[in-house]
Amino acid sequence: MLHADADPPGRRASTGQHLLRASVALGCALALAAPAVAADGAPSGRAPARERVIVGGDQSYPPYEFLDQQGRPAGFNVDLTRAVARTVGLEVEFRLGRWADMRRALESGEIDALQGMSFSEERAREVDFTPPSLIVHHAIFARKGDRPVRSLADLAGKEVLVLRSGIMHDTLRREHPEVKVVPADTHADVLRQLAAGRHDYAVMAKLPGLYLIREMGLSNLTAMDQPAAVERYGFAVRRGNEALAARLAEGLAIVRNTGEYQAMSEAWLGVLEPRGPSVQQMLRWGAFVVIPLVLLLATMAAWSRTLHRQVAVRTADLTREIAERKQKEEELRANQQQLLQADKMAALGVLVSGVAHEINNPNGLILLDLQVLDDVLRDATPILDAHAREQGDYTLGSLRWSRLREALPGMVSDALGASRRVKRIVEDLKDFARQGPPELRDGVSIDEVVGATARLVEALVKKSTDRFEVQLAPGLPAIRGSPQRLEQVLVNLLVNACQALPDRSRGIRLRTYVDAAKGAVCVEVRDEGVGIEPEHLARLTDPFFTTKRDTGGTGLGLAVSAGIVKEHGGTLEFESVPGQGTTVRMLLPVVRREAA
Repeated sequence: MLHADADPPGRRASTGQHLLRASVALGCALALAAPAVAADGAPSGRAPARERVIVGGDQSYPPYEFLDQQGRPAGFNVDLTRAVARTVGLEVEFRLGRWADMRRALESGEIDALQGMSFSEERAREVDFTPPSLIVHHAIFARKGDRPVRSLADLAGKEVLVLRSGIMHDTLRREHPEVKVVPADTHADVLRQLAAGRHDYAVMAKLPGLYLIREMGLSNLTAMDQPAAVERYGFAVRRGNEALAARLAEGLAIVRNTGEYQAMSEAWLGVLEPRGPSVQQMLRWGAFVVIPLVLLLATMAAWSRTLHRQVAVRTADLTREIAERKQKEEELRANQQQLLQADKMAALGVLVSGVAHEINNPNGLILLDLQVLDDVLRDATPILDAHAREQGDYTLGSLRWSRLREALPGMVSDALGASRRVKRIVEDLKDFARQGPPELRDGVSIDEVVGATARLVEALVKKSTDRFEVQLAPGLPAIRGSPQRLEQVLVNLLVNACQALPDRSRGIRLRTYVDAAKGAVCVEVRDEGVGIEPEHLARLTDPFFTTKRDTGGTGLGLAVSAGIVKEHGGTLEFESVPGQGTTVRMLLPVVRREAA
């Protein structure tokens, strides 16, 4: 895939010279980094001293690099530089300031390297670049309600804010002289002036722009969807310092292969995902709902006993007492429905606590961009193949086209599949939390209920065990029921199974089958946990009975689940051996064809 900064034909020779110098520098650095060898060929055994380098960066370019509230360097670039330096044996001193000052400091030799700089042919004549660590998308920012623009060419005659000495400053000045460029010292100044109504547009990296808009509360600004430019972004060293460039390139390659790069990318570059409520907030809200309902249920139980005594004493008023009792039972059923929803929300809170962020909005953007990227790749492939036939195999993003041609479609397809899977899981969570009608319906597929439940508890199961097995019997008959309530029962059973496991080596098996003798569809949850004592088995579905009260158990989960299964005309069966595990079977009657 070609990026927006691909070399034009007239500059192909200078790019080749730049890559040749980087290759020679890598060889020199590897020779310098080799351990000292004595005359007899054995290593000297003397550890070399760690070389100290001064690395500069932008003080206001979050989440890539910035100074935090304590004035300390932070961001993706800072963590990446530390990892690279640790890998190749360098000691780093960070200096973050205004971008224009940092560029001058590199040219004057006050610093040895910049940890993040966008590549261009013009800059390559002044500094030496390593292979890129990121691909940065730049966007056009405007005030909400202003006329949208699609490309840099559409900015002709407009006053456009840019970072002083930044890549967009260089690009507009070189390729679009008709644009009235207005430089500012920091990205925050760029957005602040635009939000205040000064000048027409701004051009900067999209992710830092969105980050700063959120942090500064500039609600009247928006970014255009169409990328204005796509730039390669990585380390830059002073011209001629080929040994340092090679060591940084070597360390970057090692960090990528160890998986540390991916962890840092996920930690820093997902900052715009909306944050969900904290665990403390979920517990506090749950307490506000559950405690009053429990007190209300206890009050209703006491009042019901009083009614029974009055019926025994005042037989003459039997008709009136029965009417009152029916009224109270209706109130009790109404409150039980509220308790069912409260218990569902408590189970949902356990699941949501395993999800780091809600990702609906950013995942939608990712899915849209990936679909566009898939179309672009499909249209560009014949052009790239023709170029390969004319010019021979060439390099894109440090990889040969002949290799990329086979890998890129699969990469885009995998990314699209992963994004759709995230969307499906979020939708399952919303469906589970939605309060549905109590009526039962025909034609319910128990396999679909089990599949949705497995997706809901996936995060908790992966955290609890390395051995989770799902076996779905083919061709199961349909049942009559409520999918949401049956999901609630299965979620409760799987959460209990996860909590019963003493370590991750113990497994959980979830399977479905038909019990012909009982004329029922069976869903079985079997865990290899601590098990249940025989004297407790008969009381598992009693309200408020729990063996986990010290860890927050209320004794309502299995009681509510048993009530739901009973509403469906089914039963819950329990088997357990202490120290070996527990098996729970949910039996639901099959809908007869004649009845259906």
